[in-house]
Amino acid sequence: MKHFINLKDIPSKDLKKIIIDAKKRKHLRKKLNNLEIDKDAPLKGKLLIQMFEKSSLRTRLSFYLAIKQLGGSALTLRPDELHLSKGGESIEDTAKILSNFGNAFMLRTDSDEKLEEFKKFLSIPIINGLSPSAHPTQILSDIFTVEEIKKRSISKLNITWIGDVNNVLNSLIAASIKFSFKLNIGCPKNYYPNQKIMNYIKNNTNKIFIYNDPKKAVKAADVIFSDKVISLNDKVNKKKKLRDFKNFKISKNLMKLCPKAIFLHCLPRGTEVEENVFKSKQSKVWQQAINRVHVQKSILLYCLGKLR
Repeated sequence: MKHFINLKDIPSKDLKKIIIDAKKRKHLRKKLNNLEIDKDAPLKGKLLIQMFEKSSLRTRLSFYLAIKQLGGSALTLRPDELHLSKGGESIEDTAKILSNFGNAFMLRTDSDEKLEEFKKFLSIPIINGLSPSAHPTQILSDIFTVEEIKKRSISKLNITWIGDVNNVLNSLIAASIKFSFKLNIGCPKNYYPNQKIMNYIKNNTNKIFIYNDPKKAVKAADVIFSDKVISLNDKVNKKKKLRDFKNFKISKNLMKLCPKAIFLHCLPRGTEVEENVFKSKQSKVWQQAINRVHVQKSILLYCLGKLR
């Protein structure tokens, strides 16, 4: 049994095995419809329990299809329906019940501490579907998409992030270290990663560079990532933050500086990308979104000890 909480805690060889397996599985499904089961049905009879404390569209749909295509089933719980959210049942007791009924638990949460607490008491794998500090399933899927489009190992590519420092970027930083690719980060001076992340970078790699000029950050980029500047639960002065990021918008002029680069965005989008970029040929956001199904299948197999 293996958990999937943060990329920095998972060996590079295991992350690469997940990508390789996802590539094989996607190729083998070319003639199958969404709800048709993979021929080997490796998770037949298995139940994935999902709980969402934060809004979700792509994570919810992709995990549902992932377990279905592997031959298993998914059950989605709403936190407001559980005794846990009302303070009537402990995480320990909830975890024991989940372990008795399900085979894996996927949690999208507003608390990193809650993930660790569940991990402590579960006897089934837990998967981080998004937390305040990380979004590992998203970034691993993005690596899959980058390699699929560029037809090269990500270790040989120049990756750029333009925008806010958040959980998605934290996982991209971890991925840069695990997969050894160059990562340029473009953000305003007052929005650099916190000291803990900066120390992690300093102690593990010399391939991550931070710029407060987006034009310098996109130089020679093969891939440009971005995300919403204002997230749903952002407790900040929103007008000020938008002003601070005014020069970090993904514009047509910025993309002209790296004409061979693709644009990726985990969605939902905001004002951080111009419409003519989002809908351009360089934008691969829809391919990026559907690929989450294939990678999450291989993550499930990894957690349940079934990865080939």
